[in-house]
Amino acid sequence: SNLPGSSLNALPRLPGVPLTAYMGPLGATGMTAYFGLMDIAKPKAGETVVVSAAAGAVGSMVGQIAKIQGCRVVGIAGSDEKCKWLTEVAGFDAAINYKTEDVGAALDKHCPKGIDVNFENVGGKVLSAVLPLMNRFGRIPICGMIAWYDLGGLGMGDGPGKDQLPRAWRTILVNRLKVEGFIITDGWHRLKEFLGEVAPLVANGTIKFTEDVAEGLENAPEAFMSMLKGGNFGKQIVKIA
Repeated sequence: SNLPGSSLNALPRLPGVPLTAYMGPLGATGMTAYFGLMDIAKPKAGETVVVSAAAGAVGSMVGQIAKIQGCRVVGIAGSDEKCKWLTEVAGFDAAINYKTEDVGAALDKHCPKGIDVNFENVGGKVLSAVLPLMNRFGRIPICGMIAWYDLGGLGMGDGPGKDQLPRAWRTILVNRLKVEGFIITDGWHRLKEFLGEVAPLVANGTIKFTEDVAEGLENAPEAFMSMLKGGNFGKQIVKIA
C-alpha cells in the first residue's frame, strides 16, 4: 500500500469498495487530489477548473471533487476513450484529447470565462496552452510535470520550451497567479480528516474510479514506463499474486 504503515490497521473497510481503492482514491492518490485542490486552489462555485492528465488516478479525482464544489471542469487526456469516460462517467463538463486536438483552441471553446484553477500534472505544451487563459488571481497547484521529468535542471530542456520560461514567469506576475508545489507525504497526519470527507463519496458511488492492472511483478518496469507516457487508464496497479 502507499499509505503509511502505522495507519493501515485503522482504515475503515467499506462494503463494496475493493482493497485496491486504498492505493487509489482512498490512498495517497486521493489525498493528493483532495488536499492539492482544496488547500491550494480553494475552488469556488462557478469557477473554471482545468485538469491535465485528467484520466489518471489523481486527475480524475480532482475533477470530480471540483464538480462537487460547483465548478465547471475541463479535463485534458490522451485518447478519445479517456475523454469519453471523463464526460460520461466522471461528470466532467468537457474533455480535450491533446493528441488529436489543438489544445489552445479547445480551451478557448470550453473555457469561455477563462481559467481560475489549473491543477498541473504535466507541464510542457499543455501548460503553455493553459497559462495564457488563466484569470487574474488564478491558482495553480503543481502536482507533477511529467513532460519534463527526463530533461533535468529547470525542466525546460534545450528545445523550444526553454525560451518559454520568461513568458510563463511574466504571466504569473501580471495575472497575480498563485503557483504552489506540494508533496502529499507532508499531509499524512490528516488521513482521518481526508477519509471522513472522501470515503463516503467513494462508497456511495458519487466518486468514480478505474484501475489499470498489470499482471506479474516482471511486468512492473513496463507498466511504470507506460504510466509515465500516459498509457495507463486510472490508477496503475501491478498484481503480483
